Amino acid sequence: MKIYSNSPEDTNDLGLLLGTVCSEGDVILLEGDLGSGKTCFVQGLAKGLGFEGPVTSPTFVLIAEYRARIFLYHMDLYRLADGLVKFDLGLDEYFYGDGVTVVEWPEYGGDAIPSDHLRIRFSHEGPEARLLDCEFSGENRFDTYDRFRKAIFASKDDFVVEQG
Repeated sequence: MKIYSNSPEDTNDLGLLLGTVCSEGDVILLEGDLGSGKTCFVQGLAKGLGFEGPVTSPTFVLIAEYRARIFLYHMDLYRLADGLVKFDLGLDEYFYGDGVTVVEWPEYGGDAIPSDHLRIRFSHEGPEARLLDCEFSGENRFDTYDRFRKAIFASKDDFVVEQG
C-alpha cells in the first residue's frame, strides 16, 4: 500500500492512525533519508497510543521509551552505521516485549531485526509531500497492517492511497 502525504501534518496524522490500531508486540520499521518524515510520523503514532508529551528523535540515546496505553519503544539506529558497536545491545528485549517498537534506520540493526514486522519506506515527493510505501512481513503483522489500512479509509482526511 502506498500513501501520499501532502504535508508534515498529514504525515503526523498517518502516524496517529497507526498508533490507534497498534497492539503489543508490533514492530514497525521506518526507512528513509534524513528529513523524510520518520520522526514526525512517530510523534503522531505516540499520540495515537495515548502519549501526550514531546517525542524527539532518539539519535543520541539510541532508544527512547514512552509510557502510553501500550509502551512505545522508539529506536534510532543511525549511529550504529559506522559499525563500531559490536556488543549485544539487548534489542530483542524490546522487539519481543510488551510494547510497540518503532525502529528508524533498521538496516543498521542486522540480524536483531525480527522478520515479523510492518515496514514503511518514506520518500520525498516535493518540499513537504511524502510517499509512504507500507508492507508487512510475517503473519502476525497482517492484522495491524489491515487495521491501519481500514483506519486510513475510514478517516475524514483525503489521503491518496494506492493498493498494492
